[in-house]
Amino acid sequence: MKAKATLKQIAKELNVSVSTVSKALNDSPEISEQTKIKIKEYAKLKNYKPNVIGLNLKNRKTKTIGVIIPNILNSFFAKVFSGIEKVADKKGYNVITCISNESLEKEIHTLEMLSNGTIDGFILSVSEEAQKLQEYNHFKEIINDGTPIVMFDRIAEGVECDKVVVDDFDSALNSTQHLINLGCKNIALISSVDNLSVGKLRADGYLKALEDNNIPVNENIILRTDSEEDMKSKIDAIFDHKIDAIFALDENDSVAALRVSLKKGYRVPEDISIIGFADGILASRRLSPSLTTISQHGIEIGEVAAKRLISRLEEKEDESSDYETIVIKTKLKERESTRKSK
Repeated sequence: MKAKATLKQIAKELNVSVSTVSKALNDSPEISEQTKIKIKEYAKLKNYKPNVIGLNLKNRKTKTIGVIIPNILNSFFAKVFSGIEKVADKKGYNVITCISNESLEKEIHTLEMLSNGTIDGFILSVSEEAQKLQEYNHFKEIINDGTPIVMFDRIAEGVECDKVVVDDFDSALNSTQHLINLGCKNIALISSVDNLSVGKLRADGYLKALEDNNIPVNENIILRTDSEEDMKSKIDAIFDHKIDAIFALDENDSVAALRVSLKKGYRVPEDISIIGFADGILASRRLSPSLTTISQHGIEIGEVAAKRLISRLEEKEDESSDYETIVIKTKLKERESTRKSK
């Protein structure tokens, strides 16, 4: 079976715009007969089948939002999706959800597949591979074709679109400062997300807090990796050095920090205080002692992202607003893994 061509592919091959292809296939008087014949013959050759929903590209309203998340197992993304769906349902929009599985290729394929008239706009968090390679052209192409994108959490710098983020740098700085205020001086950093924009911002916040308090950086107690597997294989080495606190940059890092601390015989929080970025039930309720966490407000991020996209979709052509970057403030939830403030 031959693969079906898309409007975008036909436009690229014939060196014309997507709009020209659409109009030609719909016998628009704006397009010359010669161009219509050329496009129709090529479309037939390439097994093109029109998308009924997307026949009128200019005025289409499918009332459907495409959501692309990198990892379905991450509780943060599940909460964001919950917030998106809540707002979409209230506003009369349907939601199609796809998972990139951190793959650039799958991310590109999903964008192309859904932007062919299936959805009105996207809400997405950038895949790990795209951030690692700094490859963002596929987002720019979708936006240039007239499909709006709202990015959340992991965003693409240099791509002009609406964005919803948490204050990663400030929350990391404030959380490290909280540990310093408790009297901690040898604060280890554990990260399995160093290849992601959020991971870098959080690590920078930690380092700034040390600098602000004239605490020298000890590379022996800083573990910055790109994966959970790598982090788990190296975490033991941190405990060969004197530490009295751990700042963990992801939920998996937080859980590993607590479990290894207890396994090594440390008392938490008497010997080691632990703070981690986490939004899941595992960190807050199912571990003993329960973890002090930085809540990322996943549901709120989803709600804000959905409201922003729908607002943009329902704007009139002559009242298009400027792109916004909306910052959601995080909150430190003190539990049993940190000593109480004096």
